[in-house]
Amino acid sequence: MLYIRERLAHFETMTWAEILVQSKKQNHSIKVEDICAAARQRLDVRRLVLDDVVSLRLSGRERVYGYLDNGVLILLWWDPDHEICPSTRG
Repeated sequence: MLYIRERLAHFETMTWAEILVQSKKQNHSIKVEDICAAARQRLDVRRLVLDDVVSLRLSGRERVYGYLDNGVLILLWWDPDHEICPSTRG
């Protein structure tokens, strides 16, 4: 799990424009309506009303998800198998 912390530390050296615009194929916002039902239910349980969540790619399939609050990413989930918002590419 040390590599997760190292990867997140690497993101801290970048601006949100660099993370989300220059690397938008790997890191991007996702509409809450496009994430899986189980993840939407977890948001409901936490009483979080969000329009979108941020997906950051850690490795091939592995992602972390969160939401931005005043420029700070509040982590919600670690998704080792890319299941919260599976790729639609064939």
